[in-house]
Amino acid sequence: MISALKIRPGVLLLMAALVIFTLGLVMIFSTTSADALDHAKVQGLSSQLLKQILFSGAAALLAVGVYRLGWVRVYESTPWIMLGIVVLLTLVLIPGVGKVVNGSRRWLSLGGFSFQPSEFAKFIVPLYFFYGWQHAKGEKNLLFFLKLLAVTLIPIVLIMVEPNNGTALVTLSVLVVVFFLVKVPLKFWAFPLLGMLIIGGVFASQLPYVTRRLQVYLHPELDLRGKGHQPYQAKIAAGSGGLFGKGAAKSLQKLSYLPEAQNDYIAAIWAEEFGFAGVLALILLYLTLLLSGFKIAFLSPVQEGAVIALLIVFLISFQAFLNMGVVSGLLPSTGLNLPLFSQGGTSLMANFSEIALLLSIGENQWQEC
Repeated sequence: MISALKIRPGVLLLMAALVIFTLGLVMIFSTTSADALDHAKVQGLSSQLLKQILFSGAAALLAVGVYRLGWVRVYESTPWIMLGIVVLLTLVLIPGVGKVVNGSRRWLSLGGFSFQPSEFAKFIVPLYFFYGWQHAKGEKNLLFFLKLLAVTLIPIVLIMVEPNNGTALVTLSVLVVVFFLVKVPLKFWAFPLLGMLIIGGVFASQLPYVTRRLQVYLHPELDLRGKGHQPYQAKIAAGSGGLFGKGAAKSLQKLSYLPEAQNDYIAAIWAEEFGFAGVLALILLYLTLLLSGFKIAFLSPVQEGAVIALLIVFLISFQAFLNMGVVSGLLPSTGLNLPLFSQGGTSLMANFSEIALLLSIGENQWQEC
C-alpha cells in the first residue's frame, strides 16, 4: 500500500493520525453537545470540544518537543522517565493528592485539568525493560531477567491497585511483545506465564464476582441497570447504523442512552451515524497507521529504532482492536479509549508523543548524543 502510493511512510503515518484525530474532534462535539442539549445545558454545548482542543494544543507542543529531542535521547533517558512515572503513579494513590472518579484513583488534578500517568506507562514500562535488557553488562541469565522484571512490574502493580486492569493488561501485553522481539528465552517467561494463567483462571472461575461479570459480558441484558447497560446500548447503536448509518449528528443513543459516549464507546456512535462503511473507513485509517509504522521499523538501520517503532505500532493498534472489540460486543469492557479518536487529554498527549517518536525514527539514524 505504502510503496504503491509513493508516499514516505512518515508522511502517510502523520496524515492517517491527523485524519483520525480530526474525525474524533467532530464526534466529540457531536456527542457532548447532544448530551448538553438533552440536559438543557446550552452554555456547555462546546465546552468538551474546547477542552479537547486545549489538550491537543498541549499534546502538539509535547510532540514537537519529543521530535526535536529525537528518539535516541528519549531512549537513553528511559530510566529517568521510568522513575518519574513510578513517582506519579505513587502520588495518584495518596489520598488528597490522587483524584477518585467512579471508585478508581487514576488521576492527578492540575489546575482544573486531570492527568493520568498510566497512559504514559503503557509505553514507558515495556521500553524500560527493553533498555535494561539491551544494556546488560553481564550474562542475560534467569536471575538477571527476574531482577529486571521485578523492577519493571512495579508500575504495573501500582496501576492494578488504582484499579485500572485494562491499562495493566495492555502494558503487560506490550511487555510480552518485547520478550519476543529481544528473544528472551521462552523458558524464562512463557511457561511460568502459562501456568499462572491456568491457575488464575481456575481460581477466578470459583469467584461469584467473576462469574457474574462473565455472565453480564455474554448476556448484558441480565444487568441493564448496572454493568450491562453500556455494552447493551453500544450494541443497539452499532447495530442500528446498518450499512451507511443514520447520517451525521443523527444518532439517538448519544441522547443519554449511552452515558459518556465520547470516551470508551465513541466508536458505537460513529457506527450508528456512519454505519458499516464508516467503521470500515476508520479501520482502514488505523491499518494505514499500522503499515506506515511497520515500514518505518523495517527501514530503521538499528535494532533499537526498529523495536521502539514496533512497540508503538502494536500499542496503538492493540488498543484500537480492544476498543472496537468491546463496542461490537466481542470483548468484555476494558475501560480503554480509542487512540487519537476518543476524548481524553492524557491519552492524546501520550499518542501524539508516540507518533512523534515514530516520525523521529523515520527521519533520523542512530547517532551519538
